[in-house]
Amino acid sequence: MFVDFFLELRSAAIPVSLREYLTLMEAMDKGLAEYSIDEFYYLSRSCLVKDETNLDKFDRVFGHVFKGLETPEDEDGTTEIPAEWLCKMAEKILTDAEKAEIEAMGGWDKLMETLAERLAEQKKRHQGGSKWIGTAGTSPFGAFGYNPEGVRIGQNESRNQRAVKVWDKREFKNLDDSVEIGTRNIKVALRRLRKFARQGATTELDIDGTINATAKKGYLDLHMVPERHNSVKVLLFLDVGGSMDDHVQVVEELFSAARGEFKHLEHFYYHNCLYDHVWRDNGTHSRDRIDTWDLLHTFGSDYKAIFVGDASMSPYEIKIAGGAVDHWNEEAGGLWMQRLLNVYPKAVWLNPVKQHWWGDTVSIDIIRHLLNDRMYPMTLEGLDQAMRELT
Repeated sequence: MFVDFFLELRSAAIPVSLREYLTLMEAMDKGLAEYSIDEFYYLSRSCLVKDETNLDKFDRVFGHVFKGLETPEDEDGTTEIPAEWLCKMAEKILTDAEKAEIEAMGGWDKLMETLAERLAEQKKRHQGGSKWIGTAGTSPFGAFGYNPEGVRIGQNESRNQRAVKVWDKREFKNLDDSVEIGTRNIKVALRRLRKFARQGATTELDIDGTINATAKKGYLDLHMVPERHNSVKVLLFLDVGGSMDDHVQVVEELFSAARGEFKHLEHFYYHNCLYDHVWRDNGTHSRDRIDTWDLLHTFGSDYKAIFVGDASMSPYEIKIAGGAVDHWNEEAGGLWMQRLLNVYPKAVWLNPVKQHWWGDTVSIDIIRHLLNDRMYPMTLEGLDQAMRELT
């Protein structure tokens, strides 16, 4: 069963190595999962999954391979093995000689009593043999399909509905890298763009420094360091209004996640394309405009620029002066985009429009060309690729 589990994980394109599988087997041999199928789920997931985007695939494989398995209710692992089920299995598996041996032991009642005694004596998994409860052996107990890890096998459904079956909940299903992103998994992808540095007041214990100083002086010598923060600086440009009204929720989720991940984050709004001004507050944008020239001279070139927009507009809004729909732009939007990219060469564009529709809109192709094809869809995979581009 464990080998099948390993092979099915590989078939599902989860990069599981043989070394990781052997680590899981070693952990099982040391009894880390004990008698709990749920503990085995968490143990195997921690050993075999290296990337959060594979968690949903892992849950699907786990649910398929271990379908019908449940954790026993009692800690001693002796939870109800129905006599009628044992009898049914005996008819299929036991020879006449083995049936006679059971009768010689004192019948089914004696069989169950002996089973409980051996469960109490047995401390680990057993493969083969004629006494202990295990698999592929001649023990009458192992032949009945009872797993020594303390789970039931072979049922079409649960009798008591006790199993938690956390893998069926698939709590990480939104992390599949082909789905539309949400706040919690946006944060996972944004962590690709992290560069930690210690800045500010010394408020955090320096463990290594304290150990070294204490060892040298012979008495406790506490050393403190500034707290580590993500030192990456980001300029976030958000398209608002018009066709972007259909994407408000996902953009809000991205904005919320970005504010939580980056200490140095400056955000600005624009409409359709970048022009001679941007703004921070949509309620007062008509009077509280920020000159784009001022922005370019305020924030250093160490900032990374992220544009969020559907890039869906008239090509004139990018190509010519006076093409903007909401004001008179004396210079083409494409020229302002190029000026910004000259100052911030590390820049990407995130597009909430499904990628297979991009070819239907001329303006999307123009924006993609301006950014040297650094436009990415707003899926988890697309966001991950964008963050890699910025690093």
